[in-house]
Amino acid sequence: MKLNLKDIKNIDGSLGVIVPKYDIEKVKEETLKTPKWLHFGAGNIFRAYMGKVQQVLIEKDLENTGIIVAEGFDTEIIDKAYTPFDNLTILTTLNKNGDFQNEIIGSIVESIKATDENFNTLEEIVKKDSLQMISFTITEKGYNLKDPSGNYFGVILEDFKNGFTSPKHVMALITKLLYSRFKTNGTPISLVSMDNCSGNGDKIREAVLEIATAWNTNGYVEDAFLAYLKDESKVSYPVTMIDKITPRPAEEVKISLEKLGFEDMSPVITNRNSFVAPFVNAEIPEYFIVEDKFPNGRPNLEAAGVFLTDRETVEKTEKMKVTTCLNPLHTTLAIFGCILNKKSVYDAASDEDLNRLIKEVGYNEALKVVESPKIIDPKAFIDEVIDERFLNPYIPDQPERIATDTSQKIAIRFGETIKSYVADENLDVKSLKYIPLVLAGWFRYLLGVDDKGLERSISNDPMLEMLKKELAGIEFGKPESYKGQLKNVLTNERIFGVNLEEIGLSELVENYFVEMLSGEDAVRNTLHKYLETK
Repeated sequence: MKLNLKDIKNIDGSLGVIVPKYDIEKVKEETLKTPKWLHFGAGNIFRAYMGKVQQVLIEKDLENTGIIVAEGFDTEIIDKAYTPFDNLTILTTLNKNGDFQNEIIGSIVESIKATDENFNTLEEIVKKDSLQMISFTITEKGYNLKDPSGNYFGVILEDFKNGFTSPKHVMALITKLLYSRFKTNGTPISLVSMDNCSGNGDKIREAVLEIATAWNTNGYVEDAFLAYLKDESKVSYPVTMIDKITPRPAEEVKISLEKLGFEDMSPVITNRNSFVAPFVNAEIPEYFIVEDKFPNGRPNLEAAGVFLTDRETVEKTEKMKVTTCLNPLHTTLAIFGCILNKKSVYDAASDEDLNRLIKEVGYNEALKVVESPKIIDPKAFIDEVIDERFLNPYIPDQPERIATDTSQKIAIRFGETIKSYVADENLDVKSLKYIPLVLAGWFRYLLGVDDKGLERSISNDPMLEMLKKELAGIEFGKPESYKGQLKNVLTNERIFGVNLEEIGLSELVENYFVEMLSGEDAVRNTLHKYLETK
């Protein structure tokens, strides 16, 4: 049995696979005629979460159109995970008890490679009055126009100079598409980031306006276009918070689907290192909190469990998740999980020392400065994260994946809590013991040596080469090799959000770090020492 529009019509209830309860081809026809939702970023969280959201709305007769997805960064995803399967996806929900629930998602009705050859197709979609939003899951990097040093990427300088001629950066492509809409009808639209980063809507606005301003300066666009982009009754940029773990496709899920009779389920790795398959495996919990700012209308997202609210509530929810209740704990498990050679986040969270550490960071240090968003209780959220989400053995997420780009995450995931301690006269920043322990663990991880003294890989990070240079001369098993090499980094507010030396935490980080250098099992012994003496 193939995963395609022809074969899914023959799936009956005995197979235990939920199939769409609507005519997918009719929905596609309506979508191409009057598109409402265009999405950039064909990755797993989009397929598993937004695809399911729209499917729910279609099945409730609240929508009669699906989603069109475009992919520009890794177009091989379209070739490997969309086109051969008529854009269908099997969503496999992984229950903690070992049950797999399989549902075929048919709401993503068209997939397009966002290349020069297909620009006219994208342009025709964006020019349609019916289009209500363009959404994104392109990662935080997709909105950045500058490198970590604050210099424009070469591709952006080219786009500034060349204007509409073959824009290379995705934000330049979006700006060009918006200009086409402006020139055609000027109909309102919403640009909705669904990426896991603070102020995500603001990042789109800043990028688009920066590109449009450069084009205006160079004579490519008129002042009225800038006014259109700045008028949020015309173009809005709502902030959102999204939370759902959709790890790399698991071999166990592939095997289970093949046992059900599905063919060609093998995951593939693209040339750009995307891990894709005809299925997406995902956890049960999911949260999508959206600022309700859609000047051309929107789907009835509430009916699919999405929270529509004001900006302040979104920001509080996002801050709760990213700076205290989930992301810092994830990074903690990733750092020490790598050093201790844990195969999965589940294995790391099951480790007695690491489980205690994330509880100390979450409950006893970070939770003190959380402002509740009301719609979600922070304590209950951490309970679910630690007891249900991290301890689901069927979520095949790896510490190495979570450890990617850590230098870009620390200022938010830990720095915000540290800053809150500094700002609160009732709290003493020097009372923090476990967040500094995690920071020391990160430096230890950057040595590229596990707790047994064996060389191990370090996940990609844009600041990795700089950090390696700063750590030069530090050797595993030789605490005396530390001669203050961390001091330049510890004062770097870009990395930590604060100057750790100025606020009095740098010495503690250094002391922990030196203890972790002493030899085999030094990281384990350091963790055990400070968690046991709590």
